[in-house]
Amino acid sequence: MTIYEGRLRLQVVVRDNNVDQALRALKKKLQREGVFREMKLRNYYEKPSEKKARQKAEAVRRARKLARKRAQREGGLPAPAAAARPARP
Repeated sequence: MTIYEGRLRLQVVVRDNNVDQALRALKKKLQREGVFREMKLRNYYEKPSEKKARQKAEAVRRARKLARKRAQREGGLPAPAAAARPARP
């Protein structure tokens, strides 16, 4: 991935003519970069007040998630059910 004229340039290598695998890799990279989310947000006009409220709500959500993860690491909260797996026999 290289920055080219202020934009990110993604590169996916197609190995052994396996286009399906390359497409999956491309989609994963686009998802990670937030391209799909950006496209969804640009589909319609968002008033500045709505944008500000959305960004504030997202920041609160991120802060809560970070605090929850920090508490789990320090032992204040139990691990989520998906992460707590029983030991193998």
